[in-house]
Amino acid sequence: MNFRAIINRTIILSVFAIAGYLLARSMYYGSFLGILLAMVAIVAWTIFLYKLSSLQAEPDPAEEVPENY
Repeated sequence: MNFRAIINRTIILSVFAIAGYLLARSMYYGSFLGILLAMVAIVAWTIFLYKLSSLQAEPDPAEEVPENY
């Protein structure tokens, strides 16, 4: 595993850890708005990562070379 992959995974894990910490703190204090916002942040980050991985998985049509050459 290269250094860039380690940094990317660290960033992803840290965002989930921060959102989880904020969710736990809002549950501790009983803040409905805090719980809602933490859940929205976790769902938004998950959807972003899913869409990012699906975009990286599909081939880029601009990189295809015509067969005539």
